[in-house]
Amino acid sequence: MAQSQSGILAPLPKAARYLAFSLKSGADPRAALARLAAAVDGEATVAGLGESLVTALDARIEGLKSFPALAAPGLDIPSTQTALWLWLRGEDRGELLHRGQALAALLDEAFGLEQALDAFLHAGGRDLSGFEDGTENPKDEAALSAAIVSGEGNAPAGSSFVAVQQWLHDLRGFAARPAHEQNMTIGRDKESNEELEDAPESAHVKRTAQEDFEPEAFVLRRSMPWIEGERAGLVFVAFGASLAAFEAQLRRMSGQEDGIRDALFSFTHPVTGAYYWCPPVVGAKLDLSALGL
Repeated sequence: MAQSQSGILAPLPKAARYLAFSLKSGADPRAALARLAAAVDGEATVAGLGESLVTALDARIEGLKSFPALAAPGLDIPSTQTALWLWLRGEDRGELLHRGQALAALLDEAFGLEQALDAFLHAGGRDLSGFEDGTENPKDEAALSAAIVSGEGNAPAGSSFVAVQQWLHDLRGFAARPAHEQNMTIGRDKESNEELEDAPESAHVKRTAQEDFEPEAFVLRRSMPWIEGERAGLVFVAFGASLAAFEAQLRRMSGQEDGIRDALFSFTHPVTGAYYWCPPVVGAKLDLSALGL
């Protein structure tokens, strides 16, 4: 029986490596995907396929689309959609490097590596700004319902959709703000993690309160910090039974609903954005039967 990729619901690993691939011009991806399906169990490595790759296979996954670029005065949310995404999970960065290189070699016939990004668990699950990430994540059965397709729709049961963005922080600028201003930007107290009732409507917590949407917009966040030299930020990863909840949150964050922009944009912004479909697994291998493979 098909099940979800277990890495989606599992706790965050100590280390991660994200790989994004494009489909080479004129290449037939079927053989490479067959090799990938046999090598990826959905636990140590989670895989996601983009709309362009599904289309290249003359297939369709209901609910899958490419990430839409958004723009508002002084704000750009880019789309950097790729064909294939891999989330490598583990404890040793060296092992992740070697595993990623082995997977890239399996795919080289049809796919080119566009980005490789390392991430890590910080302070038990905090963003580099010092605030806890994913506080409002649904738990247990609610997490399963929010993140995994039940089979009632047209997407295969056990599959999931994921939104991935690399956010670049101005950590020095944020650290220079008074503690009260930092707390009001997020809407929580950094030390206690308690939500602040007097936070402004622009506070991130108020912009993204999942239960305040109609319908409710619950996603399962699996974000992790990244560092490259002096540049740093968060790899935002949100799994959903559809992409609707994430899109509702992003529209509200960017001020498209009521003109109030999320205060998060005052010290950070996304530099990438992509959507993927994460197929289910059967017998510890990816189940690509919905694509005719």
